[in-house]
Amino acid sequence: MEPRFNLYANDVAAKFNKRLVTAARVIDESTLPKATQELVKIRSSQINGCGMCLDMHTKDAAHAGETPVRLAMIAAWRESTVFTDAERAALALTEEGTRLADGRGGITEDTWAQVRKHYDEDQIGALISLVATINAWNRLNVIAGLAGGEYVPGQW
Repeated sequence: MEPRFNLYANDVAAKFNKRLVTAARVIDESTLPKATQELVKIRSSQINGCGMCLDMHTKDAAHAGETPVRLAMIAAWRESTVFTDAERAALALTEEGTRLADGRGGITEDTWAQVRKHYDEDQIGALISLVATINAWNRLNVIAGLAGGEYVPGQW
């Protein structure tokens, strides 16, 4: 499947992507657990239908030791027992932050209370930034028509 637009050959898009990668390093270097970071990236990508990001983040998570059961259960995290309370809070924030335009009222007070309970200020800053960043990547890839399937763990 050929993408409809090459984000890396276009000068403006390539410069933007480079800056987005640099911004994401701040999150990557934070104390927000790496497993939580991948769960957030995967859940947002599922909601947004980003095959490229799903391919990348499920493979990276598996390569880092995430279990097949947990990877399979991310979309049904509310109906599973394999995630910690902290991870559940991050997944709830991810869903609500990703679905802002769905008329669901944004971030609920219950979700925010759970996030505050399980994460410190720096981790919350990283979590909010991560939700925003992965949503930007999802939109870039979906709009440009980038498909998943060819990613090799650690490629980028």
